[in-house]
Amino acid sequence: MITTLPTKREMYRASLERDASFEGVFVLAVKTTGIFCRPTCPARKPKEVNVEYFANTREAIKAGYRACKRCKPLEPEGETPGWLRPLMESIERDPSRRWRDKDLRGLDLEPTRVRRWFKEHHGLTFQAYHRARRLGLALGRLRHGEDLLRSGLDTGFDSASGFRDAFAKCFGSPPGRSRRTPSVVVSRVLTPLGPMVAGASEAGLCLLEYPDQDRLQRQLNQLRRLYGDAIVPGRHELFAQLDEELTSYFEGSRTLFEIPLDLRGTEFQLETWNQLLTIEYGTTCSYHELAENIGRAGAQRAVGRANGDNRMSILIPCHRVVRSDGSLSGYGGGLWRKQWLLNHEFNSHSID
Repeated sequence: MITTLPTKREMYRASLERDASFEGVFVLAVKTTGIFCRPTCPARKPKEVNVEYFANTREAIKAGYRACKRCKPLEPEGETPGWLRPLMESIERDPSRRWRDKDLRGLDLEPTRVRRWFKEHHGLTFQAYHRARRLGLALGRLRHGEDLLRSGLDTGFDSASGFRDAFAKCFGSPPGRSRRTPSVVVSRVLTPLGPMVAGASEAGLCLLEYPDQDRLQRQLNQLRRLYGDAIVPGRHELFAQLDEELTSYFEGSRTLFEIPLDLRGTEFQLETWNQLLTIEYGTTCSYHELAENIGRAGAQRAVGRANGDNRMSILIPCHRVVRSDGSLSGYGGGLWRKQWLLNHEFNSHSID
């Protein structure tokens, strides 16, 4: 399979800014030291002329480079770092437990470092992440008929009033109305194109987005309007299925996704998204053709906007839409990702 990397300028910028969205996309090697690093390595950055790029660690090693001892690029990209795993395992064992700075230090963790990692990878501090996680757990209990006060106390809140205030702030309504409160559970998903953010409702998957902060924030704000402000980090039964289907897709053994989708949007958006699902794997369609296929000839720009509003990257294949001359335009994950996906599908399809 042909591997398409971002441009050198884009990769160098990503390394200077330690952009975590490029984790797993490339490694950079320093000619003067013989060392290769992750894009997010905190070490001092070399001059651009002294850097070359590889799609993976295997290629860097074959070229004679050795792994950086500071950022440890040989560890699986995007996974929780080893120093943080004891905390995450503790949270999974008892998600209702409240964590304070002294508890983190008890695990030999520096609270500032923990906050910085969660802010970088989840967009909020550890305390905010874990509070939202506990509230999501409480919401699930309330929906199963559990007593309001019991639900609050069992998920780490000291009083009924404190639980009500935190719940209302997170979900936009008091816990007494929880059975009518829709919610979305979000989590990170690891892919060869870097980590992505997945979201699932009770009806199906409703988000799969690249972690570009501006675009992701717009998509999350849209979900809040559609689902009543209730977005919480946590686990969902669909995430295991999503992981399995994405893995087989990137391995080239899957051409269709079966995971249920919860699509919400305007009538025109839904028409466009459903038409996108008909574009066959390994092929492309122009914006002009897409507009004609939904009976909206001449509405290429409107179709383009609907494409841009797609919250289900890869699963709803807006990457298969190109200009009439075959050139690429507009993709929320960046044109290099769009080219990567098209190359991947074309080459996998050719092998079949």
